[in-house]
Amino acid sequence: MRHIFIVNPAAGKGSAAKRIIPEIKAYFEKHQDLSWEIYQTTAPGDGKAYTESIAKTGEPVRFYACGGDGTLYEVVNGAYKYPNAAVGIIPLGSGNDFARVFGGSDKMFDIGAQVNGETVAFDLIDAGGHVAINQCSMGLDAEVCAKQAYFKKLPGVGGEFAYTMSLFYCLMRRLKSEFKIVVDDKETYEGTMLFSLCANGRWYGGGYKGAPKAVPNDGLLDFVMVRKTVGRLKLAGLVGQYKRGEHLGWDFTTFVRGKKMQIFSKKPAAVNVDGECEYVTESTFQILEGALQVILPDKAAYLQTVGNDTDEKAPSLLK
Repeated sequence: MRHIFIVNPAAGKGSAAKRIIPEIKAYFEKHQDLSWEIYQTTAPGDGKAYTESIAKTGEPVRFYACGGDGTLYEVVNGAYKYPNAAVGIIPLGSGNDFARVFGGSDKMFDIGAQVNGETVAFDLIDAGGHVAINQCSMGLDAEVCAKQAYFKKLPGVGGEFAYTMSLFYCLMRRLKSEFKIVVDDKETYEGTMLFSLCANGRWYGGGYKGAPKAVPNDGLLDFVMVRKTVGRLKLAGLVGQYKRGEHLGWDFTTFVRGKKMQIFSKKPAAVNVDGECEYVTESTFQILEGALQVILPDKAAYLQTVGNDTDEKAPSLLK
């Protein structure tokens, strides 16, 4: 078994590599019987290309995404096609949204716990040429995601604050889209929407709980559709509720579960695939059940997190 740490030296505004590399080296100096290496990415897309180049050899390998959600996105897209590959997460970015499902455990940063952690098959979202492990969306929140990158570049602005700044910026601009949404090729929802969210994980935007009931290994995706029925001032006052995941109770929110979501827009609208954004008139998000082996350095913390608010799904979390 090879252990490969994919480190984004730009993550955490440059602090990621300085923090984790000495810990990796110290652990393997004490375990010289193990095969390991550190790879520092050099450009966007480099992490995916390197991960896939190793995974496709067929040898057993564990990749550890050392960075933020962007680093994880690249490692997942490089590894998911190969059953010999597993992915671990060492959250060192400014947002680290998907990693929140692991309960904030200190074992996420424990190299020994990562190396010896058991693996569980997680679902992924097929977004047409790319996959997401966390969330995909179309509409206002995707517009916010697209603008968030600009605010992150400002001094002292991290993931959550950047998302909040972008959210209020976008609330003052494009606020609605005309969508036709089809779930599992049968249920249709149509009208003026703020956004439509397809979720495998719970958090995005640096801590906004967009899909408070989502579980990454339950064989279902959570679909959240928020209609445009109130004005800007009312929406601005609801941001706190949205961040806490209380929006499923709004009378203009529709929440369903399924395996496929298609969104058709009358005009080009932003689409977000785990933080990667572009403008399109239609998108299809479909589940890839059990498509990726994910390392659990602290199984108890994960089960405690996803066991909350999961309704009937809880008994099958580690199927």
